Amino acid sequence: MSPSVALPDGISQEALVASLRPLCWGAADILRAYARGDQPPHGFPKALSVDDGGEGPVSAADLAVNQWLLDGLQSAFPSAGWTLLSEETAKEQLTDGEPLAADWLWILDPLDGTKDFLQGTGEYAVHLALVHQQRPVVGVVLLPEVDELWFGVVGDGTWCENRQGERSPVRFSDRTAVSDLILVASRSHRDDRLVKLIDTLALGGSKAVGSVGYKVATILRGETDLYVSLSGKSAPKDWDMAAPEAVLLAAGGAFTHADGQLLTYNTGDVRQAGCLIASHGQAHAELCAQSAKAMATIDPGFQV
Repeated sequence: MSPSVALPDGISQEALVASLRPLCWGAADILRAYARGDQPPHGFPKALSVDDGGEGPVSAADLAVNQWLLDGLQSAFPSAGWTLLSEETAKEQLTDGEPLAADWLWILDPLDGTKDFLQGTGEYAVHLALVHQQRPVVGVVLLPEVDELWFGVVGDGTWCENRQGERSPVRFSDRTAVSDLILVASRSHRDDRLVKLIDTLALGGSKAVGSVGYKVATILRGETDLYVSLSGKSAPKDWDMAAPEAVLLAAGGAFTHADGQLLTYNTGDVRQAGCLIASHGQAHAELCAQSAKAMATIDPGFQV
């Protein structure tokens, strides 16, 4: 482990990764079962239809994986000095405007990309991020349908594992000119401002996929080079961004606001609003400068 990597007292990187590995593949098995209408493993109930008094496969899968991850982390590290927060527990745990009193915080999203989960595109993900003093230090992005488990440890790198434990490295593209870069975009969540911004950047092309974690994985594989999130009151949340940022940052990429400001987590406002740019890092400063300049014209006063 690199000496620059900081983890809570008593937690080693090796022990953490060893515990996260089966926990994540178990989550993949649960999600794949719900996606196919099969009986889930590990004792979770089969999804009931809304007509039968259930909440459907998305809610059943969300809740099952949420319980699996929270129970697994608690069981593996019963005395760890961290707090666990997930999208599913946020309403009970959070008070608007007040950060959690947690120096170390796990931020989990048991199912990112619910539309893709329902539509059968396979482009959904599971996010786990360990945040220290509002910045991510460890990120895990699991892509169940393609058997990819991305680990990122800031200060020690990012790698991908399959179910057999075989590792493959990050393969950022060698595209550096803004006019050559490939954008990974959402299938939804587009508005006129984003279209105008993308047109102004005059990139080399685009590819549409689902979950934020899945998007960042395409950057890590070298299929694409950047992702842009543009939002205000309705914005991605901490659990959407923390793990994808961690794996990208650990790989040497960048994920910032268009003005260069870092993303921060557990601030009392879970929204990650503004013009956020994730990239392989090669042209990040230029992308930010061009985007900030364009937004000043597209939406004067918009806080990037």
